[in-house]
Amino acid sequence: MSANKSKIGVLLVNLGTPDSTATGDVRKYLREFLMDGRVIDFPLIPRWMLVNLIIAPFRAPKSAAEYRKLWTDRGSPLLFHTVDLKEKLVKKLDPNKYIVEMAMRYQTPSIEAGLNALNKANVRKIIVLPLFPQYASATNGSVIDKVMDIAKTWQIIPNITFINNFIEHPLFLEAWTELGKEMIEKENYDMFLFSYHGLPERQIKKGSVDGYCQLSDKCCGNYTKKNQFCYRGQCFHTTRLLSQKLGLPSEKTMTCFQSRLGKDPWIKPYTEDVIKELTDKGIKKVLVFSPAFVADCLETTVEVGEEYKEEFEELGGEKWDLVPSLNSRDTWVACVQDLVEQQS
Repeated sequence: MSANKSKIGVLLVNLGTPDSTATGDVRKYLREFLMDGRVIDFPLIPRWMLVNLIIAPFRAPKSAAEYRKLWTDRGSPLLFHTVDLKEKLVKKLDPNKYIVEMAMRYQTPSIEAGLNALNKANVRKIIVLPLFPQYASATNGSVIDKVMDIAKTWQIIPNITFINNFIEHPLFLEAWTELGKEMIEKENYDMFLFSYHGLPERQIKKGSVDGYCQLSDKCCGNYTKKNQFCYRGQCFHTTRLLSQKLGLPSEKTMTCFQSRLGKDPWIKPYTEDVIKELTDKGIKKVLVFSPAFVADCLETTVEVGEEYKEEFEELGGEKWDLVPSLNSRDTWVACVQDLVEQQS
């Protein structure tokens, strides 16, 4: 690199987490998260009333109790695993060429703080990597929105590049395959579930290209230029790619969606419905992947790993195992390194 050329900034962005398990901190987190117009896509006033008068006041105590189940001496797993990922990435990238910062979309460390640190370092380019494998307006889109909202106030705006999704990256698939094989070698499972975070159906339809979206196998059965940014389509594609690498028979794999909020229809099939369907068929041993998440968090450790396990066992299931998230696994770090260097 030329001596008079400044460095490239890298900003890793994960979803976010409360600062503590105190109900007040959880309520603060929920308010910021759910007031995002890309998360709850209602007009401002109805959204404010729903979040501040109904969801946050009543949900915060329950969510705080759930966060206490996964909190460690290092705090929130989602936060410290992202810190670990950043620190490992720093060691892999050329320090003469890159500066790496990390942020949470909601709460701390903030995107604004991360961007300002890169701006202060006078970087010539910023590569923003939202740590969400499948693109969705409510995740990747929200990060992009926030970054541009902050950068627009700068006098000088460097070149900013966003990595929209990475579900086909060979090292992303390899990292999940390694984790899956470690589990499969220990047990003979009857079924393999791929449980992804859900979204309201209306958000999927909003992104439909030329009316392609049918919210069914008719459209999600193939991955094409018309559904390359459809969240549901990307999830089914991720399942197919991972199943192929793991050598899983199609009749033993299912894709489903978790974490519903509210009464509006969300993308199906719902994970809790699939659990009942499996136990009705006499399925006893299930291995679950959560490939929409790259770090252990509330939705994986507690929702999938504990709550769904309890439901499965109450309905007659015998073994419900969760594949750990990628966290700061070496193959995943190598994937992030390659994603960054490809954009340099």
